[in-house]
Amino acid sequence: MEPDLHPRLAAEIAARRDDLIALTQDLIRIPTLNPPGRHYREICDYLSDRLSARGFVTALVRAEGAPGDSETWPRWNMVARREGSAPGDCVHFNSHHDVVEVGHGWTREPFGGELDGDRIYGRGACDMKGGLAASIIAAEAFIATCPDFTGAIEISATADEESGGYGGVAYLAGQGWFDPDRVQHVIIPEPLHKDRICLGHRGVWWAEVETKGRIAHGSMPFLGDSAIRHMGAVLEEIEHRLYPHLSTKRTAMPVVPEGARQSTLNINSIHGGEAEAEPGFTGLPAPCVADRCRIVLDRRFLIEEALPEVKAEMTSLLDGLKSSRPGFDYTIRDLFEVQPTMTERAAPVVRSTAAAIEKVLGQGADFVVSPGTYDQKHIDRIGRLKNCIAYGPGLLHLAHQPDEWVGVQDMQDSALVMALVLADLLAPAAR
Repeated sequence: MEPDLHPRLAAEIAARRDDLIALTQDLIRIPTLNPPGRHYREICDYLSDRLSARGFVTALVRAEGAPGDSETWPRWNMVARREGSAPGDCVHFNSHHDVVEVGHGWTREPFGGELDGDRIYGRGACDMKGGLAASIIAAEAFIATCPDFTGAIEISATADEESGGYGGVAYLAGQGWFDPDRVQHVIIPEPLHKDRICLGHRGVWWAEVETKGRIAHGSMPFLGDSAIRHMGAVLEEIEHRLYPHLSTKRTAMPVVPEGARQSTLNINSIHGGEAEAEPGFTGLPAPCVADRCRIVLDRRFLIEEALPEVKAEMTSLLDGLKSSRPGFDYTIRDLFEVQPTMTERAAPVVRSTAAAIEKVLGQGADFVVSPGTYDQKHIDRIGRLKNCIAYGPGLLHLAHQPDEWVGVQDMQDSALVMALVLADLLAPAAR
């Protein structure tokens, strides 16, 4: 890197502060709600127009046939690429453009993009339109400062990360967009704090367990068999046997927060017996014994655990009940699974980002692993690209909260870190 590149990039990003704010506000004001997938094409068109005007070649990619894709709610993604003056590595910034439901408890307009002091408020401000905006400003500032860079810069805005990423990064990875022959370094600007490098995430297994019963009149429950009572036995076993067992499992991965350094299980939902009445119905339920009951399990596991063993813990528990409890029967169905992933600290993008954080913030980077998954799983497993991290502005605990916000200074600092990474990996003097 040229000796004077750091102050030049810092000045360039500082000069773009108003543009950074306006870009973030514009992105927040496009309500890309998932579900069902609103305004995906609108935000992709907006980003394509901006980046193509700045010399990027852009592509709009619909994830046809992916989960959630339909003619009503098409899954649109945008990928932009800017080639340098000579061949070299490609650095790719990937951000998801979808946001979760608004929820209750807001005191600000959820899609207003209000600027109050150093904070920009709105759904998606933190997770992760602030990170998307910061990566764009970083790339534009770097290109203006180093127009003769080598290699290539890519920026993508992708769909459905909040619901698994199958209409976004998973689809693009399957189509070769993250092939290591065309992309060598990936930064995902998720809100992990500007002094943290997220190396990966724990694994996840979602499953549905259903207990069986037999319907009968509620006044004569002895003629039936309650699936809800059977599920109660399952919950009792989970509470008194499985939870204590999971609490003994600890990982060497630097997972944050501390409580996530052990294996965890969340009972995501429970449904049994008659369906919920339609809104406005004023009648009473029919007197029936429940002949079915279902729970959805969200099991997060560690890199030290094997997925077959994780599944066997639950099936062993259920089989034990089947052999000991009269009338007990069950089915279990896999819904979703992701292997844990963790990039090595010696990986080039990790080393470059850590050095940039130290330059910008005057402190060493904190290396962490996420308790939940994000789109790195698809870049790793489908794209076969290991040189990937999450790094971006924003405070993780604000994600999905009412009055979500992102700090302008945090975005500027993160943008400078990202620009310095580009300088290290793509500037001619650094090669």
